[in-house]
Amino acid sequence: MNLYEKHVQEELERWHSDIVKSAGMFEKTSKEIQRQANKLIPQKVQDAITVSVEKMVQAVLSGSVMLSIEEDTSDLSLAERDFLVQNLFQTYQKTAVTEGVALGAGGVLIGLADLPVLMSIKIKFLFDCARLYGFDTSRQEERLYLLYIFQLAFSSRKHRLRAFRVLQDWEFRPTPSVDWEKFQMEYRDYLDLAKLLQLMPVIGSVAGGAANYNLMNRLKDNVMNCYRMRITGTRWPKGHEKPLLRLAEKHSAGG
Repeated sequence: MNLYEKHVQEELERWHSDIVKSAGMFEKTSKEIQRQANKLIPQKVQDAITVSVEKMVQAVLSGSVMLSIEEDTSDLSLAERDFLVQNLFQTYQKTAVTEGVALGAGGVLIGLADLPVLMSIKIKFLFDCARLYGFDTSRQEERLYLLYIFQLAFSSRKHRLRAFRVLQDWEFRPTPSVDWEKFQMEYRDYLDLAKLLQLMPVIGSVAGGAANYNLMNRLKDNVMNCYRMRITGTRWPKGHEKPLLRLAEKHSAGG
């Protein structure tokens, strides 16, 4: 194992630990604040999220997302692929932050436009990452893989654990389907207080830029490690997360 491969394995262990660890007190408190904040989100915002997610899932499944990456990457090492993804990410994150600042400055009506635009940025980034890591998104199973990465990044703890199990066993099980209604509910519930603040005049621009910056970072960490896991064949013992999954289910049910 060379130095970079060792670095990747360390990053995968850190990422895996973050996914399966039980919720701490800060996270539980934050979740409760988030639940209360979500009650304040106007119905038209919730409806906009639902429509955005439905259209995004349809676009991904139909393969209508346009790729930005055209060059052949078949001979690249994992280190070279990671480097290209990191560089690509800088462009996408800058776009997301600029868009969040600009649309957040306009309050509720203009701030609503951020939802589908940010969704589009995230999905295009996922497709371009798949290409850089050497996977063919003309195949539906590869597009479904991207949807599961999206769910892993932006879902409740319980749903993240389930999505992770699917992704880890991707090569060893039939291609799963995606319940877009559950998908959109998870994504809507994941939206934090910063996205709610983005809908408010004056402070919306700062909140919008900060929220988009953090959301893109989260997506980047998950997509990179999902493909690293897949390329290196890294897997964790089956059933290792069951006690933690029960804890997550208990917590999500209010236990």
